[in-house]
Amino acid sequence: MSGVNYRGKHINMSKQANSNTSTGNKKYEESFFVNTELPVWNYSLFTDEDIRNYQMGTHYSLYNLFGSHTLTVSGTKGVYFAVWAPNATAVSVIGDFNKWKKFAHALHVRQDGSGIWEGFIPHITQGTAYKYHIVGYKGVELDKADPFAVYAELRPKTASIVHELTYTWGDTKWMKARKKHNALDAPWSVYELHLASWMRPDRFNEETYNTYEVIAENLVPYVQQMGFTHVEFMPVMEHPFDGSWGYQGTGYFAATSRFGQPQGFMYLVDALHQAGIGVVLDWVPSHFPYDAHGLFMFDGTHTYEYADMRKGYHPDWNSYIFNYARGEVKSFLISSARFWCDFFHADALRVDAVSSMLRLDYSRNEGQWEPNIHGGNGNLEAIAFVKDLNATLYRDFPDVQTIAEEATDWPKISKPIFDGGLGFGMKWMMGWMHDSLRYFKRDPVYRQFHQDELSFAMMYYYDENFMLPFSHDEVVHGKSPMLYKMPGDMWQKFANLRLLYTYMFTHPGAKLLFMGSEFGATNEWNYKAELQWELLETVSHGGLQYCVSKLNELLRSEPALYELQFDHAGFEWVDLDHRSDSVIAFKRKGKKASDDVLVVMNMTPEVRKNWKIEVTGRKNWKEIFNSNSTDFWGTGDVFNPKIPAILVDKPSQRYQLTIHLPALAAVVLK
Repeated sequence: MSGVNYRGKHINMSKQANSNTSTGNKKYEESFFVNTELPVWNYSLFTDEDIRNYQMGTHYSLYNLFGSHTLTVSGTKGVYFAVWAPNATAVSVIGDFNKWKKFAHALHVRQDGSGIWEGFIPHITQGTAYKYHIVGYKGVELDKADPFAVYAELRPKTASIVHELTYTWGDTKWMKARKKHNALDAPWSVYELHLASWMRPDRFNEETYNTYEVIAENLVPYVQQMGFTHVEFMPVMEHPFDGSWGYQGTGYFAATSRFGQPQGFMYLVDALHQAGIGVVLDWVPSHFPYDAHGLFMFDGTHTYEYADMRKGYHPDWNSYIFNYARGEVKSFLISSARFWCDFFHADALRVDAVSSMLRLDYSRNEGQWEPNIHGGNGNLEAIAFVKDLNATLYRDFPDVQTIAEEATDWPKISKPIFDGGLGFGMKWMMGWMHDSLRYFKRDPVYRQFHQDELSFAMMYYYDENFMLPFSHDEVVHGKSPMLYKMPGDMWQKFANLRLLYTYMFTHPGAKLLFMGSEFGATNEWNYKAELQWELLETVSHGGLQYCVSKLNELLRSEPALYELQFDHAGFEWVDLDHRSDSVIAFKRKGKKASDDVLVVMNMTPEVRKNWKIEVTGRKNWKEIFNSNSTDFWGTGDVFNPKIPAILVDKPSQRYQLTIHLPALAAVVLK
């Protein structure tokens, strides 16, 4: 496990310090200056059917047509370019090859009214940096990056780079079996991370990045040993500003050059797949920034965004909203989603800020938005787009999942389209997250009065297929790290956090935990630095990390914790009647009764010996997990080597169990 920290052992990171080989601003020696008098050849990859589907919003593989593609035409090697600029009066390609000279290589506009400019430029080679020089509305001149570029210069540079995505994959075994791994009745334990700050070559230097290959060398064994089933990468799509964390993107088809070439990211995904780990990508079809080289006012007018700023401007993020009513924009976005599944073998897309897409009144006061034609607050074009997105992805990649970050009561987010739903596979359960954290932040003496904060989630749990998220959003902006949300002295903070994680991992639904939370980071997440790996030199943080790894092992080994995680038959409250003692018990049920597990949580720092609890079904139970184990930095002095059982009702096979409950801990019985 080179370069990572595990079980309290701090491992030398000097290897990464010599691995800052990001090639985003590499100078390509093979590029040479083309004779600017040589005309751009009038050449096209589009058929009439392509154009019709593009305009109708039903062409979902545009990455094979738009952008830059190295070709051989009439025996001559070069690059074909195509870009959509419907209100432009002239478009030319500028770049290394012509010393960025305007109009030297002017593209041809199609005569079908599509607004597509295209052409073949002989002798350009892979690695050439370029932009489109656009003469747009009212003669405005703009230099724009290619919306379909698959590779870009390392920021602060902003040009696109001619690049072909050739790669030989080694994940055949995973791809054949991933239907099982990505199914809704499979265990889902997601490790969310930010690639730059998970681990840096220079811990405190935000300008240093490990390559995708070095990240793979360190991340893959770490995730394996921690036992997570999937990783989720915060947006890897190209973005100009590090402080946006990737959520203000300019490259919807380009893996960021901060960590190397796109093939490096393919290698990282490939390595994770070969290790049996799925990959979830954050994807942002809700908004984009106003950077000069990006999509905003692409041809001098509102090309990709709504022209009406009541729909087209995002007040929360100072960014712009895609015009979902425009067929070309819809084709662009769904093509982007398919691209990451097609070329990068993504197992799931976590779709960001879905609430803001669906609601016309999102973050707007009365008078700042206009109702739809039915008088409601739904963005009908966005709703149609989301349905088409999900229908297309599940049709073309039936083994993947789409996951909605949606925080409102919009109905049927994760229900089938034929049943009136939006068609997502899962939805983040933000209500559960907020209620759980509110409860666990309380002094244990007051928890008896707030038990409903835990139990209420099951009242609406089956409305959706939920993922339980403790994400990056909960450990930034003054919210404090997970450890310091917990009350009490330091031992109690760790005990409470182990108890919270046990509750999370045994609760129905998929799980998501942000990096650093697994070992109890003491600082809020800082995208400029790296995680506090040195904390693992202490037994307390190492113990918490080991607890999470054992919870992952428990989740994966006990079918009752995942087989029926979205089914009414998979859960049963056993004891909610001891509010004053703050003891709660529930059963997770599998397809076989012998797989059932019983979870009993003691939410107070008082040890409860000889606790009586009644369960139906089996007589003999054994303790299979105890969050107070000494391996986890618990006291280890309260456990259940043998659990006495008395039959209290033979017809129902109800037994009374006598168990010992450690302080601020959960025990899991089977």
